[in-house]
Amino acid sequence: MPLAFVNGRLEPPERATISVFDHGLLVGDGVFETVLVRDGAAVLLSRHLARLVASAGGLGLVPPDPDEVRQAVEQVLASEELAFGRMRITYTSGGGPLGSGRGSGRSLVVLAVPAEPPPPTTRVAVVPWTRNERGATAGLKTTSYAENARALAWAQEQGASEAIFANTLGNLCEGTGSNVFVVLDGEVRTPPLTAGCLAGVTRQLAVELGATESDLAIDDFRPGRLEEAFLTSTVRGVQAIEAIDNEPLATSPGAVTLAFAERLEALRSAG
Repeated sequence: MPLAFVNGRLEPPERATISVFDHGLLVGDGVFETVLVRDGAAVLLSRHLARLVASAGGLGLVPPDPDEVRQAVEQVLASEELAFGRMRITYTSGGGPLGSGRGSGRSLVVLAVPAEPPPPTTRVAVVPWTRNERGATAGLKTTSYAENARALAWAQEQGASEAIFANTLGNLCEGTGSNVFVVLDGEVRTPPLTAGCLAGVTRQLAVELGATESDLAIDDFRPGRLEEAFLTSTVRGVQAIEAIDNEPLATSPGAVTLAFAERLEALRSAG
């Protein structure tokens, strides 16, 4: 397993440590990126670094230096080559008091682990909680993930691998670690960023390929009302949805999803 980078040090992951006063640990005051590692290289790293900087700015943190983060990534990847894996870049406000007030430091942690390619299809469940599309952290990739952890555990209890949120307006929003796409009348659609979803890197590639951004009522996110549906994320790429709330879709993966996945992978491979 590659070494971990922690605030300027390279260490074996099992021995790497961070301060117990770090606000990323105490109050989730930080941002992060998950990056696909393939054949020893970080895929679409520049796009991920741009979003890391944007998320930090949205949280009111002094943004990280992209060159510094890139150097940390390169050091981690050079310590052991991964054929397929996931990298986590975490940037927090550093040490602080035992409360919401911030200190003046920062922390940067980079680690990478081997991963298995995801299966081509998956099952999802719509959770009984909503995303607040007007919240202070809406659309930011923050380390405050307790809501996602709770929702994903609930979905897994229903036999699904991903939890799907509506927003407070009753529209489709996102998964805990993925963006959601549907196919209606042969057209690929995804919720707009104003719905409160994360501006996913893979999602943006899909929009560049012609996916339409438009609201969809969560009540319409059902088999029988959709022709096809799929998730996107850094590690998943495009993953077809085969069932929603244990009700199977008629086709999974469908022809539109397969064609879109092929085009997106070509764009992603091109960097």
